[in-house]
This record gives sequence, C-alpha cells and structure tokens, in this order.
Amino acid sequence: MVFQSAGLFGRYGDSKVKETILSIKYFLENRGLEVFLGDTTSSEIRGIRVEESGQSFPETIDVGIVVGGDGTMLHVARTVANQKLPLIGINLGRLGFLTDIPADSMKDKLDEILDGNFLIEKRTMLDANVTLDGRLVRKCTALNDIFVSKGDAGKMIEFETKIDNLLVARTRSDGIIVATPTGSTAYALSAGGPILHPSSSAIVFTPICPHTLGQRPLVLDDNCKIDIAMLDLSGASANFFVDGLRILSIENNEHIKIQRSDKVARLVRSSAHNHYDTLSSKLGWG
Repeated sequence: MVFQSAGLFGRYGDSKVKETILSIKYFLENRGLEVFLGDTTSSEIRGIRVEESGQSFPETIDVGIVVGGDGTMLHVARTVANQKLPLIGINLGRLGFLTDIPADSMKDKLDEILDGNFLIEKRTMLDANVTLDGRLVRKCTALNDIFVSKGDAGKMIEFETKIDNLLVARTRSDGIIVATPTGSTAYALSAGGPILHPSSSAIVFTPICPHTLGQRPLVLDDNCKIDIAMLDLSGASANFFVDGLRILSIENNEHIKIQRSDKVARLVRSSAHNHYDTLSSKLGWG
C-alpha cells in the first residue's frame, strides 16, 4: 500500500497543536502527498478541509494522521471506522498507547512508514444498544470500553449480567466496565482487570469495586453477547460512558446489550513496533 494523500486530525479544536500540524503538513507535501485537515482540527489552523475537497470521504485520503492524545485517536477511530481508514498516531498527550509515535521523532517514523515499512493492526470494537421497555434509547460503538458508573448519590448500584442468555451474577458495585483488548490498558486496568494483547479475540468484563470480593474480572470470548440489566440505582441516575465520554444518564430498568462490532479500527504501526516495549515504557516496568 502506498499512501498518496493524508488527513491531519488535530487534538479537538485545539489551536496549540498548530506548530506540530503545520510541520507534518509541510513534511508530507515535500514527500509528494496531498494533505487535508480533518474535522477535529482547530479552525484557526489554515488548510484545505477534507469536507472541502469535493469528494466523498473515503476517496479523499488514504491515511489519517492523528495529532494529540489517545482521546483524539479514540474519537477519530470511531468516526472513520466505516471508511476503513488506516490511522497513524502522533503523541502529544500523556500515555500514548494509541498515539504511539513521539512528536520529537515523528518525521523519522513517518519516513519509515511512507517508505512502506509498516503493518496495519486491526483492533476490535464494541457495539452497545441501550434499551428501555424494548425501545432503543441509544446505539453506539467503542474502541476502548463501555462502562456504567454510579450516580451522584455516591451509593453502589445493582445490576444483573447475562452472557449468551446465561445468568452470570447479580452485582452490587460502583459500576461495570466492558473493554476490548485495546481498552484493557485503560480504565479496566485501573479497576484491576488483566492486560490483553491487542490482537486477542477476547473481551474484558470488570466490576468496579464490587461489594463481594469473589466477583473478579472475566475474560470472555469476543463472540459472546452481554446483557446488563439495571436493577437498583440507589435513588440517583447512573452514568453511561463510551470511550470515557459520558453519553447519557441511566434512570432504572434499562438493558445494555454489548457485543463485538463488525467495524474495526485500523492502526498503522512501524514494522519495528514492539507492543511489549510500549507496555514497559508506558507502565514503568523498568
């Protein structure tokens, strides 16, 4: 695969990344690529926008370059999943599991990728439907995780979980996280869940501070279907999150149905990329 055009997606609406965006833009143009600015890029940064190209999105750009942190990558990955657009991540954030190329070495890494020394990782995504009395309330897709957390009352919530229509447990806890292998190093890790290799065919199911110590994180086959029925919210609305963004309030009696999505995120990695080096570096393993 040869990339002949690129879309630059800056940290959402942030003009502070202007210098980095323009540096990449000029670098790519000098390599002969046509460059457009994606929808997250601040309007203060000048350039032709993807939507101004006169073409439909998939035909406009061959690769997306995301400049920011993992939150920016999560947003862009969800947005372009239907278009099967490969994405390169330049890290201006903190950890940078998804935006893995440091800004101070970005030109060398981009040279390497544009010379053809790269691989594309396909990352599992999750679909979630929230229903109430059989009526669809919200449908969404996540790359990292989908989770429900307790509301303003500060009390534990109660829910019942079924997997493939088989009862697993009734749980009282601060919430529940359902994560992809990509998301296993995010909130699920902080809640005591395991780290999965990104290519694993699995889903992580992690209660948040369960009242019963015997309820531990589960690693599930990614072909399974998860049904979480909200039973008792302790007098306050719970919060429903997708990739760390609060999407809606859960009032009571909703069902959250989660399964592997048909969509996948496509992340471009240098051929020299080592997942275990990344874990060691980001998590301080020494």
